[in-house]
Amino acid sequence: MSALRAVIVDDEPLARRNLVALLAQDPAIEVVAQCGCAEEAMAALPACRPDLVFLDIEMPECDGFTLLERLGSAPEFAIVFVTAHHQFALKAFEVGALDYILKPFGDARFFTVLARVKARVAGSGMGRRFLVRNAGTLDVVKFAEIDWVEASDYYSTLHAGGRAHMLRRSLTELDGLLAAHGFRRIHRSAIVNLDRIATLELRADGEYEAVLRTGERLRISRSYRKAILDSLGET
Repeated sequence: MSALRAVIVDDEPLARRNLVALLAQDPAIEVVAQCGCAEEAMAALPACRPDLVFLDIEMPECDGFTLLERLGSAPEFAIVFVTAHHQFALKAFEVGALDYILKPFGDARFFTVLARVKARVAGSGMGRRFLVRNAGTLDVVKFAEIDWVEASDYYSTLHAGGRAHMLRRSLTELDGLLAAHGFRRIHRSAIVNLDRIATLELRADGEYEAVLRTGERLRISRSYRKAILDSLGET
């Protein structure tokens, strides 16, 4: 198995060096980037595509929670918050963090957390969720909870459980991300979770509609019809 790719985001150089030294003791971890501020992290994280991010919370100009919000989703990496402030623990887990390490910490504590995180990343659906701001909260929306996704200019709207969540990512970007998780494009402005389709109905004009288990009806354009039928296993 290839090493897990890790990124460290912390404004304190000493804290970064300490984490690098600890992670160097584990051959299953490769540190691919170190970031001293949120701006560096905004540039590095999409390019590095890490499996695991060690993220400080209180940093100048932009804290760790705001950084995640600015990324537009709970990205495709596991998060371990490393901070000197215990009061953020509940919020850290609410936004999908795998673990929380309180500074100062000993080596034994760190390696206990690392072993737990590695086990969960190796067997899990990390990254199969989005982080979305709604009325002052950060909501975690799991891929499996999404019924369909609608294009909204340069944004997208996630329809899940009767709620709509605006996400700062394009439909084209989400199409590439969600295809591996059972979603398919049905026309240029919509992606559907195949598990949410109850029936396909042929309309009088010869077009198909996907009828979701929620009762919503979504038109399937001709250019995507064969792909949808194939994906649903038409015989």
